[in-house]
Amino acid sequence: VQLVESGGGSVQAGQSLRLTCQDSRRTFSRASMAWFRQAPGKEREGVAAIWPGGREPKYSDAVKGRFTVSMDKAKRLVYLQMDSLKAEDTAMYYCAADLRVCSISWYRTAEYSYWGQGTQVTVS
Repeated sequence: VQLVESGGGSVQAGQSLRLTCQDSRRTFSRASMAWFRQAPGKEREGVAAIWPGGREPKYSDAVKGRFTVSMDKAKRLVYLQMDSLKAEDTAMYYCAADLRVCSISWYRTAEYSYWGQGTQVTVS
């Protein structure tokens, strides 16, 4: 397993969680990383993406201003800080990676070759 998510849990609306993705691949330092989520009965959707070269991160409209994606290259970690959580944020959250991700289509699942197993976030 090359991408491992952690940090999910059950919280009340308005609270915060920080998700972590551990990437053990050799190409981590050159890869674009993203977070997706999938609620029951819905398609997987892009939440945030980050590039290794300092390009501005991207966020979906649903989470912009509440979520923050960051990367620690030395530790091979990608974080998703989630603040002001809402019930509609409830979903399985996945970490994804690929070497070349277009900033225009970062939210598309087809852009990513590597996926983690997911971590559940429940907001009540």
